[in-house]
This record gives sequence, C-alpha cells and structure tokens, in this order.
Amino acid sequence: MSKVDLLLFGVYPYIALAICLLGSWARFDLSQYSWRAGSSQLMNRNPAEQRYMRIASNLFHVGVLFVLAGHFVGLLTPASVYHYAISTENKQLLAMVSGGFFGVLCLIGLLMLLKRRLTDPRVRASSSTSDILILVVLLVQLLLGLATIFASAEHMDGSVMVMLGNWAQSVVLLQPIQAATAIAPVGLVYKLHVFLGLTLFVLFPFTRLVHIVSAPVWYLGRRYQIVRQKG
Repeated sequence: MSKVDLLLFGVYPYIALAICLLGSWARFDLSQYSWRAGSSQLMNRNPAEQRYMRIASNLFHVGVLFVLAGHFVGLLTPASVYHYAISTENKQLLAMVSGGFFGVLCLIGLLMLLKRRLTDPRVRASSSTSDILILVVLLVQLLLGLATIFASAEHMDGSVMVMLGNWAQSVVLLQPIQAATAIAPVGLVYKLHVFLGLTLFVLFPFTRLVHIVSAPVWYLGRRYQIVRQKG
C-alpha cells in the first residue's frame, strides 16, 4: 500500500462524504430555491422534441438507477452472505452482464441529453456551467465503468470484485488503512472509476444532482388549501 492509495482511497472517501453532507445541508438551509433539477422540459417546442426528451430521460434514469443499485448491493454485501445464493465467479458474470446492459442504456440516454443541451440554442442559453460540467463528468465516469467490464473479462475468478467489495465495506466500517490496503492491487481503470465516483460526492451539493434526494414527503402532512370561486 502506497501513501497515494491511503490518501485517495483511505482518507478521501471521508473528505468527499463530509463535503457532500455539509455542503448539502448548507445549500438546503441557505438557498432552498436552488434545490431543484433545473428541468428544461418546458422548452420542448413540438411533439418530436418532447418525444426525444422523454426517450433520453427515461433511458438515462432507468440505466443509472439500476447501475447505482447494482453497485450498492454488489459492493456492500459481504461474501459470506451472497455465497448462500451465488458464487463469486457467477456474481462477477452477473455484474458484468447487467451492468453492461444498463450502462449502455444510461450511456445512450446521457449522450442524447448532452447533445440536446449543447446543440439546442434555447437549452444551451439556459444552461449553467455546472449543468454541462456534471453531464461531462457523468459521461467520463460511465465510460470508465464500462471499461471495467472489459478489464474484468481478463480475470473471471472474481478476485478484483472481492477486493473492491472489501474496500467499500472497510470504508463503511471506518477502517481507512484496511480500505487502502484492499484496493491497492487493483488496476488503474478501477481506481480511476472509484476516484471519480468519490468526486461526484464532492460535486453533489453544488450541482443539480441534489434533486436525487428530493421528495415532497411533507405534502402528506400539509393542510388542505381552500379555493373559493369568485362571485
């Protein structure tokens, strides 16, 4: 284990999480009106544009939701638990197939959304720098994730997935040294994917990504509004 591994994969995860939590709290407390997705759907001028936006948005969101769920379950489920249902080798194969399928869906939707934001004059004019930046970062992260599938095909014994799982579980258990030691042997493409994934936590409070954790649950306890007709 090198000092770089300890810094990037043992210490940085906690820095990224702290920035994410504190930054999100500060933004919600100080600038609630900016806590939104900044949707540009109302700028669709005809049925063709509406259909394009609907397809792109659905592909991206369905893909990214399944990819995130797969990462969460795959990385944080201990081997002693999932071995009751599946072997390490078959788990890796399942992750490669499902991750590849939903990753491609997400990639297609993301490219469509990025093309629309960069080439549609009205959408481009209403886009902030952070809107475009986060799409580009997501694109790079997604390409790195898909690249790990090809890297994993070279070693189907599941060893890398075990090391990545040990890293994630060590981070959750507040064991930075064990986390850095676990991820040290994996290839560069995996480390880049993990590092950029952690960086997304840093960017989270300052971009439209905050809408991911927004849900109008307080509407359930809101008092009824009484509307009276004039005259």
